[in-house]
Amino acid sequence: MDLVAMMPWWAGIGLAVLSYLLLHGVASQPVANTAQPGQMGAMLAQTMWKSAATVGQYLLPFVCLAGAGMSAWRRKERQSLVANVTQNKAADALDGISWREFEMLVGEGFRLQGYQVVETGGGGADGGVDLVLSKPSKNGGEKFLVQCKQWRAYKVGVDVVRELYGVMAAKGAAGGFVVTSGRFTDEAVSFASGRNVTLVDGPKLHGLLRQARAGAASPSAPAPAANSADSPSTVPSCPACAKLMALRTAKRGANAGGSFWGCTNYPACRGTRPIV
Repeated sequence: MDLVAMMPWWAGIGLAVLSYLLLHGVASQPVANTAQPGQMGAMLAQTMWKSAATVGQYLLPFVCLAGAGMSAWRRKERQSLVANVTQNKAADALDGISWREFEMLVGEGFRLQGYQVVETGGGGADGGVDLVLSKPSKNGGEKFLVQCKQWRAYKVGVDVVRELYGVMAAKGAAGGFVVTSGRFTDEAVSFASGRNVTLVDGPKLHGLLRQARAGAASPSAPAPAANSADSPSTVPSCPACAKLMALRTAKRGANAGGSFWGCTNYPACRGTRPIV
């Protein structure tokens, strides 16, 4: 049920229908009343499969539908959370939410930017990664890792950024984000500068959520102007489509080997921004 709940609600309904049709087909198959010599084992196995399918044709679809309901409820909860935070213009808008709500909020923010988001829950063998982002494209798509830190009492240090950078290298991720409701230390900012790790602090996250929600509500609206004062320690918005940008390294041309901001909607959008 938890696995189905991680999918879109409509996928859970589709699985419920598919599982019923497949298992109902097995449950409807007749079983021979008599077995030829040497076929007793096959008849017994067929009987067991038929019995399991008879029960499973109702049980498995019920589990899938329950998971779909959970997915729809969580989706609504995320949308309400984003709405509540973005409507609150106070500087401490993120201070009243729990770490779990903060992770959901960040995930929904990336969804509004067009990413496919998988919530891993952090910890374990994934090196503390909370979200895995992907955006399929003609070139196969790219993977981004996100670490969320709901830290209000103290700043996020360089060790957290180093840890994510190491996991990115191990997993072959194109980039990564460290998102916090607070601030980053100067060491963390210095380490992230020039690397494909983007730091998003509380004020920046609040602004990006408001921008992403406005863009999702009015997709035809012109993209807002990006802030020219953006630094390598925070993620700027694409000047062409207002999507999030990621640090990239030029592979050819006069600037080969140099870093720049590239739109995460590439190749659909080829917006770039120099690092200042």
